[in-house]
Amino acid sequence: MNILFVIENYLPHIGGVEAVFRNLAEGLVRKGHSATIITHRINGTAAEETINGVKVKRIGCFGSRYLFTFFAIPAAVAAAAKADIVHTTTFNGFFPAWLAAKLNRKPLVATIHEVWLGKWKDYTDFGWLKSLLHDAFERLIYLLPSVERYIAVSNSTRQQLLRIGKKNAITIYNGVDYGHFNPKKHDGSRIRKKYSLQKNYVLLVYGRPGPSKGIEYAIAAMKEISMQIPNSKMMLILSRDKQYAGKYLQLQQLIRKLQLENKIANIQPVPHSELPEHIAAADCVIVPSISEGFGYTAAEAAAMGKPIVASSTTSLPEVVSGKHILVKPKDSHDIAEAVVSMKNGKCRKTPLKRFTVEENVLGYLKVYEGLPGRKA
Repeated sequence: MNILFVIENYLPHIGGVEAVFRNLAEGLVRKGHSATIITHRINGTAAEETINGVKVKRIGCFGSRYLFTFFAIPAAVAAAAKADIVHTTTFNGFFPAWLAAKLNRKPLVATIHEVWLGKWKDYTDFGWLKSLLHDAFERLIYLLPSVERYIAVSNSTRQQLLRIGKKNAITIYNGVDYGHFNPKKHDGSRIRKKYSLQKNYVLLVYGRPGPSKGIEYAIAAMKEISMQIPNSKMMLILSRDKQYAGKYLQLQQLIRKLQLENKIANIQPVPHSELPEHIAAADCVIVPSISEGFGYTAAEAAAMGKPIVASSTTSLPEVVSGKHILVKPKDSHDIAEAVVSMKNGKCRKTPLKRFTVEENVLGYLKVYEGLPGRKA
């Protein structure tokens, strides 16, 4: 099969969505299928290249991923003519993928990470007008007909889709590379030494500082944590991408306001290859999200055998495992109390939940093969 993916971000941009489609596209190639990615072009990247067997075509959008919705249409329509299936996700790749599939009479599959209808103001720091516009755009996406199958990345997301009438939604969990996130392969001592953390109780918060990630609540909790655990220190590894610049600045201002400069180590984003070593350096990982479609941070920390304090919201209770404590979202005091309890050995312990890349790829192949007129 020849699968065309139309998605706004792909490598070298790194995030949960990019990890999903990298694992899937490369997994399909390993099984003898063809995968083509159409994505928006960021500075310093080639217009076309092949990465691990996946053909990548990047569309120049003057630095705006929002323009990708329109600029990607010609390339998507042309590529869909040679594809068996078109696959996309929300948001900016959805319309060009839908149009390309419609014009070429190809089946369309959409992976949905979260449904935010009516929640944009709650889950973001957008003003009322920007929230209203994003909500309207999302509603428009779900009104478009002829989506053969919606794939939810968790049961939480599937329930969200069912509530808006998408009865053709099924769950396929995202895949984690357990060969990479393997505690037997990584020792955090080098990282602890590098940041002078040998004698500290180290907390780790990492990922993109999107407004739904609740990073500010983990930072605020550090004030209380440091009073009860004097030797505690936080490693903060946040994306510095342009789209998160405003939120990143707000978080830095909060650190200064709370006078936590000596308690929080701001670490530059690290390559994916080095992430497990940084997780290994932590005594506890905090996942303070307000909303999560899947929750790679929780799954990766669990794979590395690290204690986790995570918000009890959306998909996180499905994904978290091992030593963990679930806390109320948007509650820095609850986070602080949970961290102290964790240090004292008081937490829930469950077997590791595994979400493998192989199961993910096989799940999608089953969907593809079941589409009208499709076969392996």
